[in-house]
Amino acid sequence: MKSRLIHYSATNALLVLAQKPLATQLKDFNAWKKDGVSIRRGENHIKILEAGDSYERGDGSIGTSWNVKHVFDVSQTTSKIKAAASVNVDDRQLLKALIHKSPVPIQGVDELPRGMGAYYDNEQKIIFVRRGMEAHDIFRSLSKELAHAELALSSPEYSRESAGFAAYSVSYVVCKRYGVDVSAYDFSALPDSIRDAGPQTVRAALNEISETAKDITGRMNRALEQVKAPRAKEQER
Repeated sequence: MKSRLIHYSATNALLVLAQKPLATQLKDFNAWKKDGVSIRRGENHIKILEAGDSYERGDGSIGTSWNVKHVFDVSQTTSKIKAAASVNVDDRQLLKALIHKSPVPIQGVDELPRGMGAYYDNEQKIIFVRRGMEAHDIFRSLSKELAHAELALSSPEYSRESAGFAAYSVSYVVCKRYGVDVSAYDFSALPDSIRDAGPQTVRAALNEISETAKDITGRMNRALEQVKAPRAKEQER
């Protein structure tokens, strides 16, 4: 779900998951109408939260009110979305996009401990990648270690153990978004820090995962657009 609705907050992604698990594109009634699209008769709206006005709390701090917004998924409409002509991106280009403007250097090595495919060394601020792997294995391993690097650079309290679940989740989201096989990922055993946490802690953890995934996929999208633009022009000729 989070890989499909990556631009939504973790809270809204969970709300959509509970109401419409396979949703991919959400707009409110007026937005769909503006696009010349109608909502199918009998469809129920999906509730998400939208930031409202700011207000001053009793202690002088500023809070934000939240409003319920009603939206509909594209599957609930009369829209017949046509897939835009896409430009195939091979594994090499996908990996190049993944490391585009990496926050830390990436270095190839012949071996890593415990058969790891990649490893982020927080002391040296560098990611080591084991040579000789298949492209998708590199992508999975490297995406997780890039997440570790992002999390380490954004938090002075970073530790590999405490950030493990977040980095694993970010890797899943990134792989899922770009069509890399995720069948080996397993979320059946949640860490105690998540399983026993309250709603506020869980939301904070999900937001951290969301923001880190957006940072990585944002860089990737910009790199892939640079690849697609020249090819698109060639196809128009």
